[in-house]
Amino acid sequence: MPKVTGLGHVGIHVTDIQRSREFYRDIVGLTITDEDLERGMVFMSARPEEEHHEFVLMRGREDGKIVQQISFHCPSLADVKAYHRLFLERQVPIRSVVSHGNAISVYFADPDGNQVEMYYTNPAYLNWRQPFIMPVDLSQPDDAILNAHLTKQSPELSTD
Repeated sequence: MPKVTGLGHVGIHVTDIQRSREFYRDIVGLTITDEDLERGMVFMSARPEEEHHEFVLMRGREDGKIVQQISFHCPSLADVKAYHRLFLERQVPIRSVVSHGNAISVYFADPDGNQVEMYYTNPAYLNWRQPFIMPVDLSQPDDAILNAHLTKQSPELSTD
């Protein structure tokens, strides 16, 4: 049975991205690790040296649309692959299988239609710029999956 190590991050929809960005940065004390205000996304972390983001703000809150996603961290890529197989076997609706450069993810719908993610942190690319997304094929060898995003031109953030 595949497993998770814990809740990795949560994303919420907000009505005013700038106001929420300032609140969670200036009052809660989270660090902004990446953002794309044009697309309405802010990635934040309490532990930026260990976790690229634990919290995501996403523009577009509507009535009844609060949670953007719930993400669970898996200890290995093998666990993500095992969840993917399990979801297929149990006919769980899979929304996408992607690389974020810094993570390999399977997005699916829970019984109430909430978006949930199972992901493995790609340790070689922790600073890969976000948002980044490209489809991956989990039937490929692990090295190919973990490095698939290198075919795209998305620069890593400077660690200086």
